[in-house]
Amino acid sequence: MPHLKHPRATEPLWKSWDFKAQKAGVRHTVYSVNGDQYTGEWLDNKKHGKGTQTWKRNGAIYDGDWKFGKRNGFGTYSTPLPGGGYKKIYSGGWKNDKKHGYGTNFYSEDDYYEGEWYADKRSGWGRMYYTDGSIYEGEWYDDKQNGEGMLRLANENRYEGHWKDGKKHGEGKFFYLDKGQMYQGVWVEDVPKCGTMVDFGREGAPAPTVYPIPKITLADSGEVLEDAKATFLQEKE
Repeated sequence: MPHLKHPRATEPLWKSWDFKAQKAGVRHTVYSVNGDQYTGEWLDNKKHGKGTQTWKRNGAIYDGDWKFGKRNGFGTYSTPLPGGGYKKIYSGGWKNDKKHGYGTNFYSEDDYYEGEWYADKRSGWGRMYYTDGSIYEGEWYDDKQNGEGMLRLANENRYEGHWKDGKKHGEGKFFYLDKGQMYQGVWVEDVPKCGTMVDFGREGAPAPTVYPIPKITLADSGEVLEDAKATFLQEKE
């Protein structure tokens, strides 16, 4: 009985080529058509895991975690310096290609924020350092001071109280430590509207006022103040 040979089943060439083209696991640098380049881990043709992306358009570099093609997890974003090297812009949490969670963003050499982020905006608790030496520490929402917070100026004078859309708004205290006085009252869009000014550590202040603040002689001054505060607080709401 003759022996019959059956031809070996073979897959079309396009299937093997497609398999080889699928990016999964660790890969060497992959260049995009627009000149961007990525070195790192892949999953199902998407950046996934640890990797470094360089954008040709501005030379910026992101080094960190990826998830299904987007920055997710911890990572650092840096931009090139004119004389060579890189300047760190942001280091911290990411989600869906946006700053998210806890991280530090450098706006300039002296201006930087460290705290919580939500969808690329400062939201939650955070501390902002400014070029003029002042520091804000407190709550943020939609990239602005919102809620309770403290602003300490370079001369150590400080405001403690409520904020809205980046301005002092609501009840708060301002300590004029250089003069030895304190104002406590209601603010509306950065303007103190009604309150009381009292001496506060005047004896040890570096530049105290010539005379102490006189006592209030108005009858029921407290009631008058509370009525005025209530009026402005109602307008604030």
